[in-house]
Formats: sequence, structure tokens, C-alpha cells
Amino acid sequence: MMPGHINFPLHEVDISSMLTRNIKLNAPFVSSPMDTVTEAKMAIMMALQGGIGIIHSNFSIDEQAAEVRKVKKFKNGFITDPICLSPTQTVEDCWRIKSELGFSSFPITDTGSIGGRLMGIISNRDLSFIEDPTVKIQEFMTPRSSVTVAEDGVSLSDANEILKASKKGKLPVVNEQDELVALIARTDLQKNRDFPQASKDANKQLLVGAAIGTRPEDRDRAHALVEAGVDVLIVDSSQGDSRYQLEIVHYLKETYPQVDVIGGNVVTPMQAWNLIQAGVDGLRVGMGIGSICTTQEICAVGRAQASAVYHVAKFAKKHGIPVVADGGIKSTGHITKALVLGAGCVMMGSMLAGTDEAPGEYFYQDGVRLKRYRGMGSLEAMSKGGDKRYVWESASDQAAVKVAQGVSGAVQDKGTMRRYIPYLTQGVRHGLQDAGVTGVKEAQEKLYANKLRFEVRSPAAQKEGGVHGLHSFQKRLF
Repeated sequence: MMPGHINFPLHEVDISSMLTRNIKLNAPFVSSPMDTVTEAKMAIMMALQGGIGIIHSNFSIDEQAAEVRKVKKFKNGFITDPICLSPTQTVEDCWRIKSELGFSSFPITDTGSIGGRLMGIISNRDLSFIEDPTVKIQEFMTPRSSVTVAEDGVSLSDANEILKASKKGKLPVVNEQDELVALIARTDLQKNRDFPQASKDANKQLLVGAAIGTRPEDRDRAHALVEAGVDVLIVDSSQGDSRYQLEIVHYLKETYPQVDVIGGNVVTPMQAWNLIQAGVDGLRVGMGIGSICTTQEICAVGRAQASAVYHVAKFAKKHGIPVVADGGIKSTGHITKALVLGAGCVMMGSMLAGTDEAPGEYFYQDGVRLKRYRGMGSLEAMSKGGDKRYVWESASDQAAVKVAQGVSGAVQDKGTMRRYIPYLTQGVRHGLQDAGVTGVKEAQEKLYANKLRFEVRSPAAQKEGGVHGLHSFQKRLF
């Protein structure tokens, strides 16, 4: 991409953009509906940072709907699913959870779960001098009569004042029946002061999306997700131009006109046209270009991502339909290119899979901290339900042999999204500023007015555009 004239400061670069024809995001980032990328924790953090998360469909219907509810019910600073214990559990249980999760303060309820009647609370201080692992929690916990609580409905600012006055680290939130509904931690208040760019709906709840397939039972899944409050549904298919997808898009738009639908994946204007006629509010562009995807190798079908994004976005723009560039994103430079080529947002999988908020546990290999990451077309993901994205036959007609269109692997630890998303955001701003444009909207206007230019780079130019000529180096992102 050729540079342009800069006559504006970095903070004036506007990276907000359209996800669908009705949903605008302050940060053009979407987390992919993959079972090693997006569950409620990831979706919450994406929305707080101005993007949106798409809950994967390898859950059962009830489980996926529950993940959506977690996002919609989330309040900044409120822990709505805290780890609870019962009075009859033992010190050994506390030690085990501390070793697994790294914290040692727990609310105690009669049921040992959220929604139970509050019986007390324990902290690391209570555990410090107990050596017998068989001691029951009820023998040393701080009893309910000595616990400072807040009533359900309390604002974050009021809760902060209560914590200050009580000089406590945790503040349980209870309803009229003295049942635990949330927990507020001083450390979370300090971390979650404010997210002014958060993606929210008209009711000030965080935005969240969910993926569904094209099979008849996915109509039941869609109903449960809409009941849970989902804001956008993505029809998840490796090849979106099929009668199965057209049928379910028609159904969704007729049955739930208030919910936006993104169709795909597509890579040509003709594919896009069929879905636009069916009524989609957005398009997902990309086929066989993800880091864990082998569709182009196995099926010999697909398209280079820059070409796909440019041609589909240019066509879809005539009909007022934004596109999401899905796959192949490895750096902030790739994000900037996708946006400048016409994409409204970018969907990321491997870029986010190594973060704290991604599902799964960290492990070490050769001294490097890693997390599992797999394509939804890998055999492992297919065995959990991912095959519905790639197989076009009914369950009774399916062949015995499943052909993998993805692989399983691992990605390096990227830390928390609290630091990683701001890094991505600032990197995109720098890219747009260097191109001489004040935002995504202006970049695309210049693109279609032939005022923004690209050059094809030779292999030598690509080499000199990266780190070279060093014996060794350390690459730190932020």
C-alpha cells in the first residue's frame, strides 16, 4: 500500500466500521466461532474492547444459549459466575482450586453454587494457618453475619464505595432472599474502571453473536439463541453458496427480522449475490486461507484472500452489505490491508487463540507457553460437531470416511486481551495514518475513487520489508 500525506494526529484516526448493515463496531475486530477461540469469556472481552465475539456451535443448543446469556448479563466489574463452595467442603477443595485457578477467596453458599443462599466467605487469610486438609469450611469461614454485602441492582460506583468503606477485597451481591447473584472484586474494579468503546445494544448490554449450521435442527438452535438475546447470527459454512444456506437465511429473516444474519463463506461476487438476494445483512469472505485450514490443498477450491475481499466488498457495497474478512490475519498489517481493501471488519482465529480469554489450558513445550488451536475442519473438531460446517448430507447418508479440511496445532501465549486488543487497535491506526487516511470510511472512499494505490511486491521486496541482516533478534509486539 502506497503512503499518503499526513496532516492529522494519530488519535483522530477513526477505526469504527460496520459489521452488518445495522451494527457498527468501534473496533473492527470479530473473534472467530471456533471451539478453541470464542466462548463467553472471549466474547465479553471482545465487546468491552469495541469488537464482538461469535460463540461457536460445537456446544449443545442449551450450552450455546447459556454462553450468550453470560455475555448479555455481564456488567463491567461484576463477576456473575464466581467459583462457590459449600460449608461442608474441605480445605483440600480450597487448595485444589487455588492450584488450578490461582485464587483463594470464595463465597460460601448452601448449594455450593451461584444462586444459593449466602452462608459466608473465605479468603487467603482464613486458609493461611490451617494445615489439616480435612477441616470443613464451616469451621473457619467468615460467617454471613460478619460479611458486608450489596443488594442486587447496585451500581458499580456505589459498590466501589462500599468496598472502600469496608476495606474488604470481595463484595458479594445478594437478592431479597439473600441468594448470591454476583461477586465484586476490588482487583476487578481497579482493572475495569471504564471501557468507553464497548459494543452495546440499545439496552446497554454487550453485543454478542453466535454461529449456527444449515441443518433442520439449527432452526431450534436459532430459536434458543434469539431467546437468549443474541444480536447477530452467523450461518457457519465453509462454502456459503448452497441451497441449504439460502433456505435457512430465508427462514431466519422471515422468523426473526430483528436479528441480523451474516452469510458465508464466499469469495466471488456471484456467490455473494445469491446470499444478498436471500436477505443477509452481512457477508463473511474467505475460503481455505486460515492458518489451520487445508481446504485449498484438499479440495482445490478457494481464492487468494486479498482478491476475494476486494472483489466481493466492491460488489456488496452497491447493495449496502458490509463484508467480514475471515482468515489469514497474522498481523496488524494484514488487518489494515483487509479494511483498506473494502472489509468492514476482520475475523480472527489464531491471532486470538493464545490469549488468556481463549478456551483451554496453557501447557509448555520446549520451554514455550502454548495453547491448543484447531481448525473446525480438523478431525478432532469434526468429532465434536464441526463436521456440519463441511458435510452437506443428512446424518443417515453421511459417508463413513470424513475428509479433514483443517489441522490441529498450538499457538504461543499472547497474554491478556486487555493489553492485546489495544495493541491491535493502535497498530491499525498507525497503518491508516501512514496511508494518509483519517479512518476506515475515508480509506474505502479513496479506494473506490482510485486515489489509494497498491503495488505488487516481488519476493526480494517482501524479504527486505521484514527483519533481515541480523544474526539474531527478539521480536516483542508490545
